[in-house]
Amino acid sequence: MWLPDLKGSALPTYLALVEAISSAIGNGELKPGEQLPPQRRLAWTLGINPSTVMQAYREAARRHLVSGEVGRGTYVLADSHEASLFHLKQPRLPADGIDLSTNVPVHDGGSDDLSRTLQRLIAEGRLDGLQAYASAELEQRGRIAVSQWLQQRGLHTPPSQVALCAGAQQGVSAALLALCEAGDPVLAEAFTAPGIKAAARQLRLPLHGVAMDERGILPQDLDRQIRATGARVLVLTPCLQNPTGSSMDAERRQRIAELIERHGLWLIEDDVYGALGSQAPLAAAAPTRSLLVSSLSKTVAPGLRLGFMHGPQALLNRIDPQGHATSWAVSPLCLALACEWIEDGTAARKLVWQRDELQQRWRLASRVLGPRTPPGREVSPHLWLQPPDSAALVTACRAAGVEVVPADVFAVGPAQASAIRISLAAARSRAELKQALERIAEAWPL
Repeated sequence: MWLPDLKGSALPTYLALVEAISSAIGNGELKPGEQLPPQRRLAWTLGINPSTVMQAYREAARRHLVSGEVGRGTYVLADSHEASLFHLKQPRLPADGIDLSTNVPVHDGGSDDLSRTLQRLIAEGRLDGLQAYASAELEQRGRIAVSQWLQQRGLHTPPSQVALCAGAQQGVSAALLALCEAGDPVLAEAFTAPGIKAAARQLRLPLHGVAMDERGILPQDLDRQIRATGARVLVLTPCLQNPTGSSMDAERRQRIAELIERHGLWLIEDDVYGALGSQAPLAAAAPTRSLLVSSLSKTVAPGLRLGFMHGPQALLNRIDPQGHATSWAVSPLCLALACEWIEDGTAARKLVWQRDELQQRWRLASRVLGPRTPPGREVSPHLWLQPPDSAALVTACRAAGVEVVPADVFAVGPAQASAIRISLAAARSRAELKQALERIAEAWPL
């Protein structure tokens, strides 16, 4: 029977037990599908109240670590690692805790852009009309605006080669659904975003990780994996990759594009961070075999839930043959706001502000963490640190009131690394980020 060690924890007993469950899942001590000890038996063994164990199991279920079934017991969920990331605020942090685990853009609390735009829509009598379904005219306006927005990424594409969706996650899922059958192998980076892992799992598509270095996936390993798995779909984030922050240079993009063309792969490019970086999208090097998926959430405003896809017309028709499967999920209000902001320059201005703020935070991290920061990386919203013992560092950071994410949350298959990801943009201010970074540096002495 699995037994946790709750000694030395400053947390309330039930939260200490939840943390022990999470850690045991993270290090493989508890495996997906494994049954946890019955509540009363665990309480008796640990010498605590059964109601405390019940409260802990309920909290673990709320965090999607476990699932309880009446008459059968409590079991570890298969998606426990990834699910833990989607809880933006965890009660396990102390009052002065700082969450650097959620990968969100910096919030510009001093901006009144939304208020001013809504007031303009009200004054012009256009706001109430956005309660209805999006009109064909609004959708076409959206495609034109996105086509304009993509020009900054070096993609000069007609609006007809743009499809709208409710966010990049929906776009990736829709593309996988159109290009794959259940059981088809799909290639991705050896460490990839939890949303990509979740989409593949939901569609029953086995992911195979391609080895990486500081410039993204390795061409020789991609070639090997294509031959070994027979995969025909590749999902990548070539620019400011989540979680590693790597960006492909021109040479690497060209080599990967050549392999895509040679093997007849379909590339689904997750470009949600692309506008923050300086590298061109990989889709530009393989235009006939690529679908670029992006949104405004990571670069302009997270609440602006508009995603978009760009690719060959035949591929867009394959993803959405009726022309409305993805666009109908788009909020007319979000679509109208996005159009206003792209057309009047607000979106471009907010993007510049986001870049500048990230530059300041990156410099701050370099000063506080010193040689712990990876050299030669482009400024990214997230930082990939590689301590000698990442599990110990995660535990030490949590004890210090800082939440970070271990590498196994992002690992595809057997990929392993002693690494953590921290989100530089998640802190509410630079002062809060500095405090969190100093705690990390103290927990990881050189």
